[in-house]
Amino acid sequence: MSSADIVAKVFRKLESEDLRVLQVIETIMSQHEFVPKEQIAKFAKFDLARETDFRLNRLSKMGLIYRMKGAYVGYTLNYAGYDCLAMNALVKANVLEAFGKPLGVGKEADVYDAMNPKGERIAVKFHRLGRISFRQTRRKRSYTSEHAGWLYQSRLAAEKEFQALKLLYPQGIAVPEPILQNRHAIAMGMIEGKELSQWKETPKPQKILREILRNVRKAYLKAKVIHADLSEYNIILKPDMHVLMIDWPQYVSTEHPNAEQLLTRDVENVLCFFRRKRLLNIKSEDALAYVTGKGKMVI
Repeated sequence: MSSADIVAKVFRKLESEDLRVLQVIETIMSQHEFVPKEQIAKFAKFDLARETDFRLNRLSKMGLIYRMKGAYVGYTLNYAGYDCLAMNALVKANVLEAFGKPLGVGKEADVYDAMNPKGERIAVKFHRLGRISFRQTRRKRSYTSEHAGWLYQSRLAAEKEFQALKLLYPQGIAVPEPILQNRHAIAMGMIEGKELSQWKETPKPQKILREILRNVRKAYLKAKVIHADLSEYNIILKPDMHVLMIDWPQYVSTEHPNAEQLLTRDVENVLCFFRRKRLLNIKSEDALAYVTGKGKMVI
């Protein structure tokens, strides 16, 4: 059972005292990998023998915390517990009303269908960096710290992606609307459609590639942003056959020392997909000239 499945099952059962214990553990985890039971009782202002034991046993049975017994008894949050804290914040902010089925489950994030209090569909994305190797995470993401835990790293990824969306969306670039970010979760506009990689046949390839390059150009020239990890796996082709560019936690500004290299890689990844599918064969230098404002659309 995934973290989000656990949350969907237990979230409505959580009481304010349960959430308080989760918040206390989260706070003290900055000082301890496993938080001593005595500190949890102290900060939660609970009776150690009764209320604290009851809440910790309850949260453990729900699958929201890990227990370690060694020199002392300590507890730490897992992703399900962290999900609950983020979801509770989204609910309190009147952003989230109901939680639905998964829209996409990947190595570094889960995206779920959800609904806001107005009955409108939104997407909720949970970053989960611990699914890939630590070295790979460090290599790909310059903002991670060697001593940072997975939950903290995932929060940083969510903050960075939300920042990107706030830069891109107002410029009319085809990205999900940023609504709210809390911890490792982002509430955003609905994501409908399939990854470009999942389409057996790509309809109107010229139109699609033109739209992708147009959005890469607008991101570069208007928002001063480069995706830095763009490929057919994070370009959504929506039911109306327009594109949506997702997964921005690795974005860099156009002032980044490796900006040119990263932009070239983004463009080349996209062009390689269309070449591999034998749909179009566009020269990389022509596409790069267009997206950087130095040339015209070549398709």
